[in-house]
Amino acid sequence: MALWWGKSKYVNIVVKDHAIRYVEVKLGHPPEVKRWGERALPVGVVRDGRIVDGETLAMILDECVEEWKIDGHRARFVVPDPFVMIRSLPLPSHLSDEEIRGYLFLELGESIPLPFADPVFDYVVMERTSEAVSILLFAAPEEAVSEYAALLEEADLRPVAADVSPLCAYRPFYAAGQAAPDDHILLVQFDESAVNLSVFHRHLPLFMRHLPLEAYRDRTAAIVDPFVDVYKEMERIMSFYSFSLQQGKQSITRLFLAGDHPELGHVFTALTERLEVPVERLSASLDPLPDRFHLAWGLALKEGRADDDR
Repeated sequence: MALWWGKSKYVNIVVKDHAIRYVEVKLGHPPEVKRWGERALPVGVVRDGRIVDGETLAMILDECVEEWKIDGHRARFVVPDPFVMIRSLPLPSHLSDEEIRGYLFLELGESIPLPFADPVFDYVVMERTSEAVSILLFAAPEEAVSEYAALLEEADLRPVAADVSPLCAYRPFYAAGQAAPDDHILLVQFDESAVNLSVFHRHLPLFMRHLPLEAYRDRTAAIVDPFVDVYKEMERIMSFYSFSLQQGKQSITRLFLAGDHPELGHVFTALTERLEVPVERLSASLDPLPDRFHLAWGLALKEGRADDDR
């Protein structure tokens, strides 16, 4: 999944229901932030990752490209979470590494069911045994990915790669040395418009769950924490992971919290008080980037990793 894109200028684009953000970096290990920017989106232009008002979104992106002076740049973007499927799959043991992609082209949607037609996909080989080849599959509907790629092209950008948000959100923690391969980590991306939950082990997301949020309102007027149902869903996922996926042998050992929600500090405090596992935010500063650029920075950290997709 990781690719080397050479020395051309490129930008990392994140489109949320409520905002567009970009980060431009200079190649290096790690990359160096050059410029960044964001633009709030009117309510209803993008809803649950789907482009509802394409004309307005295209006009706003055109303005952003001109304002940010990034026309002609190569661009990478994040596929919206509602479209993404992550699943571990056993494949026939006789398949070589070179044969896996061709096998998936033939079998996805046939012997391997998917919730959508015409997927684009990538995968990571997790384990080989005499009985099976275990892979982690990342898939999304081609129509949705192509729509975002076309949007960028129409704005005079050159889309070269798409990524999934759990990997992008995880990379800053990985780069900061907070993630050990033996950890079982619940990664919580708590954004203004949605919450995305994924569980990582050995630096790979084993599954994810996407939860839309109601429009943000000032919490000070609420008697009951408005996020209590989200906290309960986190606890259900932790229980499911421990008792269903791990047969009671392993459990979540840490929780990483990131996102752009205005009440992220409150969420951190509430989870720390509610859960027994350690709750952590990124230990390394994103300076000069604001914290809400965590995801775009994680996309930028993919740069230069030819053999490692974290």
